[in-house]
Amino acid sequence: MVILGIESSCDDTSAAIIRDGVLLSNVTASQAVHEAYGGVVPELASRAHQQNIVPVVDHAMKKAGVGRNDLSAVAFTRGPGLMGSLLVGVSFAKGLAASLDIPMIEVNHLQGHILAHFVREEGDEHVAPQFPFLCLLVSGGNSQIVLVRAYNDMEIIGRTIDDAAGEALDKCSKVMGLGYPGGPVIDRLARKGNPHAYDFARPQIGGYDYSFSGLKTSFLYNMREWVSQDAGFVEHHKEDLAASLEYTVVDILMRKLRKAVKDLGISQVAVAGGVSANTGLREAFMDHARRYGWKVFIPKFGYTTDNAAMIAMAGYFKYQDKDFCSMELPAYSRA
Repeated sequence: MVILGIESSCDDTSAAIIRDGVLLSNVTASQAVHEAYGGVVPELASRAHQQNIVPVVDHAMKKAGVGRNDLSAVAFTRGPGLMGSLLVGVSFAKGLAASLDIPMIEVNHLQGHILAHFVREEGDEHVAPQFPFLCLLVSGGNSQIVLVRAYNDMEIIGRTIDDAAGEALDKCSKVMGLGYPGGPVIDRLARKGNPHAYDFARPQIGGYDYSFSGLKTSFLYNMREWVSQDAGFVEHHKEDLAASLEYTVVDILMRKLRKAVKDLGISQVAVAGGVSANTGLREAFMDHARRYGWKVFIPKFGYTTDNAAMIAMAGYFKYQDKDFCSMELPAYSRA
């Protein structure tokens, strides 16, 4: 069973090959053009995908040592994401599947992030979560707590009601003039700062839901006041600001996750999505494993950002159940 996975939901064009559950290749082309605009420009992203999709897929197949006739199915990200970007990957997948007369498998991008924990590399002593488990899915566009009963049975029990955690980090970074994407910059600076130097607003939201708009507003108003008193405030205190901001975001995330673990009695806990690359969040997971006896699962850095390995993995599970999709199925931008 050889699955080609294609991911094009945002600004990364990625292709991967999985054979019998083992990852053979995972190739990604990123787009640096968006840095100048302080965020992803949809039209530029879709154009770049058109340029990248053929060479990326070709490279992934050559790296895996497989030919077109070896493919059993094509798995692709159907959504959510940027519509223009998704259409490039979806159209390519349809064309390739039709030309080879092989099945198509549609994958939800967010579920793909969760299933990245099951990607197994050759010679890797891989330990995957056992069902059921809880997954904290955090990225630039999403912050969710997901109850995962099976690869095809996932329930979102908590989500952000406004901004996502990654979005809050990026926007606060922009306020500080640190550039885009802000998450990695905040992460790097926070390692040198005092996480308790500044105190920012923490929302009081019931249940397992999140809110980060209050934190973002609190950060903005405080920054305006501090900069009005000292024009060089950011440059003089950026490490402490980054550390305090990161600490607040991680604390908000972990408080709700602790509540879910306690209420549901599930101690297998995973983290996924782009923000799972954050050092402070990864350290918090390890700390909770020691303090509360959680069995935690933290993805390799290569599987935190958008990648096709997770899409191919989801396709591998679906192929075994013959869960294929029709050629007429459209892309969708929102979950």
